Amino acid sequence: MIRFILLLITGALLVSSCRSTRKIQTAISTKKDTVEVVKQTSDPHADSIRFIKDNYSRLLANRIEFETFSAKINTDYQGGDGKKYDVNVFIRMKKDSLIWISVNGALGIEGMRVLIDKDSVRILNKLDKEYQVRSLEYLTEVAALPLDLHTVQQLIIGNPVFLDSNIVSYSTEGNNISLLSEGQWFRHLISMNNNDHLVLHSKLDDVDILRNRTCFLTYSDYETDKGVKFSTNRTVSVTEKTKLDVKLNFKQYAFNETLSYPFSVPKNYKKK
Repeated sequence: MIRFILLLITGALLVSSCRSTRKIQTAISTKKDTVEVVKQTSDPHADSIRFIKDNYSRLLANRIEFETFSAKINTDYQGGDGKKYDVNVFIRMKKDSLIWISVNGALGIEGMRVLIDKDSVRILNKLDKEYQVRSLEYLTEVAALPLDLHTVQQLIIGNPVFLDSNIVSYSTEGNNISLLSEGQWFRHLISMNNNDHLVLHSKLDDVDILRNRTCFLTYSDYETDKGVKFSTNRTVSVTEKTKLDVKLNFKQYAFNETLSYPFSVPKNYKKK
Protein backbone atom coordinates (compact mmCIF):
# COMPACT_ATOMS: atom_id res chain seq x y z
CA MET A 1 0.00 0.00 0.00
CA ILE A 2 2.79 2.46 0.81
CA ARG A 3 4.27 1.83 -2.65
CA PHE A 4 0.88 2.64 -4.17
CA ILE A 5 0.68 5.90 -2.20
CA LEU A 6 4.07 6.99 -3.53
CA LEU A 7 3.26 5.95 -7.08
CA LEU A 8 -0.08 7.69 -6.77
CA ILE A 9 1.64 11.04 -6.43
CA THR A 10 4.23 10.44 -9.16
CA GLY A 11 3.82 10.18 -12.89
CA ALA A 12 3.94 12.13 -16.10
CA LEU A 13 1.92 13.35 -19.02
CA LEU A 14 0.44 11.52 -21.99
CA VAL A 15 1.24 13.18 -25.31
CA SER A 16 0.92 12.28 -28.94
CA SER A 17 3.96 10.74 -30.59
CA CYS A 18 2.97 11.90 -34.07
CA ARG A 19 3.78 15.57 -33.56
CA SER A 20 6.48 17.22 -35.65
CA THR A 21 9.48 18.03 -33.45
CA ARG A 22 12.26 20.55 -34.00
CA LYS A 23 15.67 19.76 -32.49
CA ILE A 24 17.21 22.68 -30.65
CA GLN A 25 20.91 22.70 -29.86
CA THR A 26 20.80 24.96 -26.82
CA ALA A 27 21.36 25.04 -23.09
CA ILE A 28 18.87 26.65 -20.74
CA SER A 29 20.04 27.11 -17.17
CA THR A 30 17.74 28.12 -14.31
CA LYS A 31 18.24 29.66 -10.93
CA LYS A 32 15.16 29.95 -8.76
CA ASP A 33 12.41 31.23 -11.06
CA THR A 34 14.62 32.90 -13.68
CA VAL A 35 15.69 31.48 -17.01
CA GLU A 36 18.95 32.22 -18.80
CA VAL A 37 19.53 31.15 -22.39
CA VAL A 38 23.14 30.49 -23.34
CA LYS A 39 23.64 31.14 -27.07
CA GLN A 40 25.66 32.99 -29.65
CA THR A 41 24.07 36.05 -31.26
CA SER A 42 24.73 34.49 -34.66
CA ASP A 43 22.89 31.28 -33.74
CA PRO A 44 20.58 30.40 -36.67
CA HIS A 45 18.12 28.88 -34.18
CA ALA A 46 17.72 32.11 -32.20
CA ASP A 47 13.97 32.30 -32.82
CA SER A 48 13.48 28.75 -31.55
CA ILE A 49 15.61 29.46 -28.50
CA ARG A 50 13.54 32.54 -27.69
CA PHE A 51 10.37 30.47 -28.13
CA ILE A 52 11.62 27.87 -25.63
CA LYS A 53 12.77 30.52 -23.16
CA ASP A 54 9.43 32.34 -23.25
CA ASN A 55 7.27 29.23 -22.82
CA TYR A 56 9.52 27.66 -20.19
CA SER A 57 9.35 30.89 -18.16
CA ARG A 58 5.55 31.01 -18.42
CA LEU A 59 5.33 27.38 -17.33
CA LEU A 60 7.41 28.13 -14.23
CA ALA A 61 5.29 31.20 -13.49
CA ASN A 62 2.29 28.90 -12.89
CA ARG A 63 4.00 27.03 -10.05
CA ILE A 64 1.80 26.92 -6.95
CA GLU A 65 3.28 28.50 -3.83
CA PHE A 66 1.89 27.46 -0.44
CA GLU A 67 2.63 27.30 3.27
CA THR A 68 0.12 24.57 4.13
CA PHE A 69 -2.15 22.38 2.00
CA SER A 70 -4.88 19.86 2.75
CA ALA A 71 -7.02 17.68 0.50
CA LYS A 72 -9.49 14.81 0.32
CA ILE A 73 -8.81 12.72 -2.78
CA ASN A 74 -11.15 10.03 -4.08
CA THR A 75 -8.82 7.47 -5.62
CA ASP A 76 -9.71 4.68 -8.03
CA TYR A 77 -6.85 2.44 -9.03
CA GLN A 78 -6.17 -0.84 -10.75
CA GLY A 79 -2.97 -2.75 -10.02
CA GLY A 80 -1.02 -5.26 -12.04
CA ASP A 81 -3.16 -8.05 -10.61
CA GLY A 82 -6.21 -6.59 -12.37
CA LYS A 83 -8.03 -5.87 -9.12
CA LYS A 84 -9.75 -2.51 -8.73
CA TYR A 85 -9.79 -0.48 -5.54
CA ASP A 86 -11.56 2.66 -4.36
CA VAL A 87 -10.13 4.54 -1.37
CA ASN A 88 -10.19 8.05 0.04
CA VAL A 89 -6.80 9.61 0.71
CA PHE A 90 -6.57 12.55 3.12
CA ILE A 91 -3.42 14.67 2.85
CA ARG A 92 -2.08 17.53 4.97
CA MET A 93 1.21 19.27 4.28
CA LYS A 94 3.41 21.94 5.80
CA LYS A 95 5.85 23.30 3.26
CA ASP A 96 9.34 21.75 3.46
CA SER A 97 8.45 20.24 6.83
CA LEU A 98 5.73 17.56 6.95
CA ILE A 99 3.42 15.37 4.89
CA TRP A 100 0.58 13.61 6.72
CA ILE A 101 -1.41 10.93 4.84
CA SER A 102 -4.45 8.91 5.92
CA VAL A 103 -5.87 6.14 3.71
CA ASN A 104 -9.51 5.18 4.28
CA GLY A 105 -11.33 2.26 2.69
CA ALA A 106 -14.92 1.08 2.73
CA LEU A 107 -17.22 2.57 5.39
CA GLY A 108 -14.57 5.19 6.18
CA ILE A 109 -12.32 2.72 8.02
CA GLU A 110 -8.74 4.00 8.21
CA GLY A 111 -6.24 1.39 7.03
CA MET A 112 -3.00 3.34 7.06
CA ARG A 113 -1.49 6.57 8.35
CA VAL A 114 1.86 7.96 7.17
CA LEU A 115 3.94 10.86 8.46
CA ILE A 116 6.89 12.07 6.37
CA ASP A 117 9.33 14.70 7.61
CA LYS A 118 12.81 15.85 6.58
CA ASP A 119 14.50 12.81 8.11
CA SER A 120 12.08 9.90 8.33
CA VAL A 121 8.99 8.06 7.13
CA ARG A 122 6.65 6.74 9.85
CA ILE A 123 3.95 4.25 8.95
CA LEU A 124 0.99 3.02 10.98
CA ASN A 125 -0.57 -0.12 9.47
CA LYS A 126 -3.89 -0.05 11.29
CA LEU A 127 -5.18 -3.25 9.72
CA ASP A 128 -2.27 -5.38 10.95
CA LYS A 129 -1.52 -3.22 14.01
CA GLU A 130 2.08 -2.62 12.96
CA TYR A 131 4.37 0.41 13.18
CA GLN A 132 7.44 1.25 11.08
CA VAL A 133 10.06 3.99 11.19
CA ARG A 134 12.32 4.33 8.16
CA SER A 135 14.84 6.86 6.93
CA LEU A 136 13.84 9.31 4.21
CA GLU A 137 15.74 7.15 1.71
CA TYR A 138 12.83 4.72 2.06
CA LEU A 139 10.90 6.92 -0.39
CA THR A 140 13.47 6.25 -3.09
CA GLU A 141 13.68 2.56 -2.18
CA VAL A 142 9.93 1.97 -2.40
CA ALA A 143 9.07 4.18 -5.36
CA ALA A 144 12.32 3.50 -7.28
CA LEU A 145 12.48 7.25 -7.90
CA PRO A 146 14.91 9.89 -6.56
CA LEU A 147 12.45 11.36 -4.05
CA ASP A 148 12.86 13.71 -1.12
CA LEU A 149 10.34 15.66 0.96
CA HIS A 150 10.34 18.70 -1.32
CA THR A 151 9.84 16.64 -4.50
CA VAL A 152 6.95 14.65 -3.02
CA GLN A 153 5.22 17.87 -1.92
CA GLN A 154 5.59 19.35 -5.39
CA LEU A 155 4.12 16.17 -6.92
CA ILE A 156 1.09 16.33 -4.62
CA ILE A 157 0.46 20.03 -5.21
CA GLY A 158 0.62 19.55 -8.99
CA ASN A 159 3.85 21.38 -9.84
CA PRO A 160 6.09 19.86 -12.53
CA VAL A 161 9.02 17.81 -11.20
CA PHE A 162 11.95 16.10 -12.91
CA LEU A 163 11.70 18.86 -15.51
CA ASP A 164 15.35 19.50 -16.30
CA SER A 165 16.48 22.88 -17.61
CA ASN A 166 18.17 21.08 -20.52
CA ILE A 167 15.38 21.56 -23.08
CA VAL A 168 16.41 19.71 -26.24
CA SER A 169 13.32 20.07 -28.43
CA TYR A 170 9.82 21.46 -28.68
CA SER A 171 6.68 20.86 -30.72
CA THR A 172 3.37 22.57 -31.38
CA GLU A 173 -0.01 21.10 -32.25
CA GLY A 174 -3.06 23.31 -32.49
CA ASN A 175 -3.17 25.38 -29.31
CA ASN A 176 -0.80 23.09 -27.38
CA ILE A 177 2.94 23.43 -26.83
CA SER A 178 5.25 20.60 -25.73
CA LEU A 179 8.79 20.85 -24.35
CA LEU A 180 11.17 17.90 -24.08
CA SER A 181 13.86 17.97 -21.39
CA GLU A 182 16.62 15.46 -20.75
CA GLY A 183 17.91 15.09 -17.20
CA GLN A 184 19.96 12.67 -15.16
CA TRP A 185 17.03 10.34 -14.49
CA PHE A 186 14.31 11.02 -17.06
CA ARG A 187 13.35 12.35 -20.44
CA HIS A 188 10.34 14.53 -19.66
CA LEU A 189 7.87 15.59 -22.34
CA ILE A 190 5.49 18.17 -20.90
CA SER A 191 2.51 19.68 -22.74
CA MET A 192 0.74 22.93 -21.92
CA ASN A 193 -2.03 25.15 -23.25
CA ASN A 194 -0.73 28.11 -25.25
CA ASN A 195 -3.28 30.49 -23.69
CA ASP A 196 -2.51 30.11 -19.98
CA HIS A 197 0.45 27.67 -19.98
CA LEU A 198 -1.25 25.28 -17.57
CA VAL A 199 0.07 21.72 -17.68
CA LEU A 200 -2.17 19.34 -19.62
CA HIS A 201 -0.06 16.22 -20.03
CA SER A 202 3.33 14.90 -18.97
CA LYS A 203 5.34 11.83 -19.95
CA LEU A 204 8.43 10.53 -18.15
CA ASP A 205 10.71 7.91 -19.68
CA ASP A 206 13.70 6.41 -17.89
CA VAL A 207 17.04 7.49 -19.29
CA ASP A 208 18.19 3.97 -18.37
CA ILE A 209 16.64 1.86 -21.14
CA LEU A 210 17.08 -1.28 -19.04
CA ARG A 211 14.39 0.00 -16.66
CA ASN A 212 11.90 0.35 -19.53
CA ARG A 213 9.65 2.41 -17.26
CA THR A 214 7.17 5.03 -18.43
CA CYS A 215 4.89 7.29 -16.38
CA PHE A 216 1.94 9.21 -17.80
CA LEU A 217 -0.10 11.89 -16.07
CA THR A 218 -2.96 14.07 -17.27
CA TYR A 219 -4.34 17.19 -15.56
CA SER A 220 -7.85 18.55 -16.11
CA ASP A 221 -10.71 20.51 -14.51
CA TYR A 222 -8.60 23.42 -13.27
CA GLU A 223 -10.22 25.65 -10.67
CA THR A 224 -9.20 29.13 -9.55
CA ASP A 225 -11.63 29.82 -6.69
CA LYS A 226 -8.90 29.21 -4.06
CA GLY A 227 -6.70 31.90 -5.57
CA VAL A 228 -4.50 29.45 -7.50
CA LYS A 229 -4.92 27.46 -10.70
CA PHE A 230 -5.39 23.92 -9.39
CA SER A 231 -6.16 20.70 -11.29
CA THR A 232 -8.91 18.75 -9.51
CA ASN A 233 -8.90 15.68 -11.76
CA ARG A 234 -5.77 13.73 -12.67
CA THR A 235 -4.97 10.34 -14.13
CA VAL A 236 -1.76 8.43 -13.56
CA SER A 237 -0.44 5.42 -15.45
CA VAL A 238 2.85 3.76 -14.49
CA THR A 239 4.20 1.00 -16.72
CA GLU A 240 7.21 -1.15 -15.92
CA LYS A 241 7.00 -4.91 -15.40
CA THR A 242 3.36 -4.41 -14.44
CA LYS A 243 0.93 -1.55 -14.97
CA LEU A 244 -0.74 0.70 -12.40
CA ASP A 245 -3.64 2.97 -13.39
CA VAL A 246 -4.94 5.60 -10.99
CA LYS A 247 -7.71 8.20 -11.16
CA LEU A 248 -7.53 11.08 -8.67
CA ASN A 249 -10.48 13.33 -7.92
CA PHE A 250 -9.75 16.14 -5.45
CA LYS A 251 -13.11 16.41 -3.69
CA GLN A 252 -11.89 19.03 -1.22
CA TYR A 253 -8.72 21.08 -0.93
CA ALA A 254 -7.50 24.17 0.90
CA PHE A 255 -4.39 26.32 1.08
CA ASN A 256 -2.68 28.09 3.97
CA GLU A 257 -5.01 27.07 6.78
CA THR A 258 -3.93 26.08 10.29
CA LEU A 259 -3.55 22.29 10.34
CA SER A 260 -2.81 19.53 12.82
CA TYR A 261 -0.88 16.35 12.06
CA PRO A 262 -2.00 13.73 14.62
CA PHE A 263 0.24 10.69 14.79
CA SER A 264 0.48 8.48 17.86
CA VAL A 265 1.36 4.80 18.18
CA PRO A 266 -1.03 2.62 20.22
CA LYS A 267 0.68 0.49 22.86
CA ASN A 268 -0.55 -2.77 21.33
CA TYR A 269 1.09 -2.09 17.93
CA LYS A 270 4.09 -4.21 16.98
CA LYS A 271 7.17 -2.43 15.65
CA LYS A 272 8.16 -3.94 12.34
